[in-house]
Amino acid sequence: MEQQFEAVLTGSDTPVNGIVTQKSDGIYEFSALDESLQLTIARNEHGQWERIAGSEPYFSGWVDELAEQIQTTI
Repeated sequence: MEQQFEAVLTGSDTPVNGIVTQKSDGIYEFSALDESLQLTIARNEHGQWERIAGSEPYFSGWVDELAEQIQTTI
């Protein structure tokens, strides 16, 4: 069963509210409630979080911001 939790990312004008879904193999997908943003992250072979998919454009800081919220929640 997929786990979900609410998350907020810092947008250029306003915060971006969304839902994070934990997929298999440590993959996490953020989907904005207004469908303006999708971001999928996972840990690489060095244990660092990286973006593996998502919408464009995106802020590189979102990976760290989302990773912090994931680590706080799990």
